[in-house]
Amino acid sequence: MFTGIIEAVGEITALDNLGQDIRLSVQTGKLDMSDVNLGDSIATNGVCLTVVDKGDNYYKADVSQETIKHTGFAHYNRGSKVNLEKAMRPDSRFGGHIVSGHVDGVGTVEQINEHSRYVEIWVKAPDSLAKYIAHKGSITVDGVSLTVNEVKGASFMLWLIPHTLKETVIGHYKVGTQVNLEVDLIARYLERLMLGDKAANPESQVISMRFLAEHGFLK
Repeated sequence: MFTGIIEAVGEITALDNLGQDIRLSVQTGKLDMSDVNLGDSIATNGVCLTVVDKGDNYYKADVSQETIKHTGFAHYNRGSKVNLEKAMRPDSRFGGHIVSGHVDGVGTVEQINEHSRYVEIWVKAPDSLAKYIAHKGSITVDGVSLTVNEVKGASFMLWLIPHTLKETVIGHYKVGTQVNLEVDLIARYLERLMLGDKAANPESQVISMRFLAEHGFLK
């Protein structure tokens, strides 16, 4: 489990082919690796990866074909910058929101508008995720816990302060950049809970306008 508060920006130094999978090597920058053990989790651009090898300033993790298919790892190369966060401790400060490290989809940066004290960024999410993105709700973008400031269909807007731009890879975004998205975990559970007893029926897995009307949520 993570909080979405980035601890360091790392750099991919190798992507070694393991058949259909890859072994990722990451130079960890200022991330403190002294308390990281083999088998621990590190969120890498929002993707929960298991450490299989480590040193004072690097770690290696295996990335499956499934992860490559459903995240931005398909677009990463040697030299790509990545946000890093170690798994949260039960006695640490919870500064962001609940982040699982399980990416729901890949979005695309649509607009970047610079203002005097912040940068406005619009991201287009996959249509299937639009229902989980709410005004003033939380969303994870490349592992960063952020607040949604405006929503238009499947597109949403973020305001980024200078500190966030400096301390994360968001400062390197350009129009067209592919980003990992994880929606608010509470929204996922709420959708499931609203199915009630029908959750056990494979044919009742999608909440539709008809479903909401039948159960008194719409008038």
